[in-house]
Amino acid sequence: MNSPVTIIGAGLGGLVLARVLHVHGIAATVHEADPSPTARTQGGMLDIHDYNGQLALDAADLIDEFHAIVLPGRQSMRVLDTDGTVLLDRADDGTGGRPEVQRGELRRILLDSLPAGTVRWGHRVADTRPLGEGRHEVTFADGGTLVTDLLVGADGAWSRVRPLLSTATPEYAGTSFVEIHLFDAETRHAAAAKAVGGGSMIAPSPGKEIFAHREDGDTLHTYVALTKPQDWFAAIDFTDAAAATARIAREFDGWAPELTALITDGDTAPVLRPHYALPNGHRWDRLPGVTLLGDAAHLTAPNGEGANLAMLDGAELGKAIAARPHDIEAALAEYEQAMFLRPTEDAAFEGAEIKGIDSADNTAHGLLDTITRTG
Repeated sequence: MNSPVTIIGAGLGGLVLARVLHVHGIAATVHEADPSPTARTQGGMLDIHDYNGQLALDAADLIDEFHAIVLPGRQSMRVLDTDGTVLLDRADDGTGGRPEVQRGELRRILLDSLPAGTVRWGHRVADTRPLGEGRHEVTFADGGTLVTDLLVGADGAWSRVRPLLSTATPEYAGTSFVEIHLFDAETRHAAAAKAVGGGSMIAPSPGKEIFAHREDGDTLHTYVALTKPQDWFAAIDFTDAAAATARIAREFDGWAPELTALITDGDTAPVLRPHYALPNGHRWDRLPGVTLLGDAAHLTAPNGEGANLAMLDGAELGKAIAARPHDIEAALAEYEQAMFLRPTEDAAFEGAEIKGIDSADNTAHGLLDTITRTG
């Protein structure tokens, strides 16, 4: 089987790339390990920034569809001290540049925008190898193979395409999230719902924090962030939900009950999400016929930019290919030169924007370092 453009990974970045190529009349196939689009949950809320994620959706000609799934009021933010004192309460007046959507809904509009058959589900990559002259062979776990003129790794942290370009591997970043959901918040978890407010809430402290989002359907999504070595988490039996919850909650002894309720009163078992990162400034030498985008290229610990950057990578790569369809190597070189700089530039933009909003509130225990985890 031959394919001119093969994208590995049906995450947001890979789907934006496929969509931008489609808008420009260029066919591509997306190969995804999951057996179906509903095989697993797609995460919680994402704030889509006007300086990267929204630009990508505009390039994909999906900005109206995006606005249709925005959840009003979710840009509001509260910062609480560990005793429950409100340090910051910022309302959503509808003018902010980072509207919130459910990640699953964003993925749905991207999938719906592609021709039937573009995404090949249940295609887990087992191996990739160069064939020369910019062509590559992809072998799938079921034994199937394909040969492609352009291979794009959009397959996340543990990319099977990255080894073609780089020997770098992700390393533990020193922090992890523990995720918990609380359902029917207003009626069953009223104190926690009041603490969170209408959008997001952060209760920061050195080495630990409780962050929560109000999602669609009256659901609170708690992210407990802990700076701990992996061995510390390995000693917790997460298959025993009650014991794991109690162990995590113990780290927050003495905190206000409306905050600890976001841990102890969960309606789902706690899920561990360790954070990994590639080396700072990760890059590679140009190799014909293959490139990377999103976490496959520049994985970092959560900083509010990951999904937005992946989408912008996909859009910029798609535009570069469309502008030089008969000189793909020039298109890839142009894309990579800009992409290598993008994570640093966008992180600097994000930090400057946040500082401009919240610098007056210097009682928020390092808020400026933690608030960027909203993406």
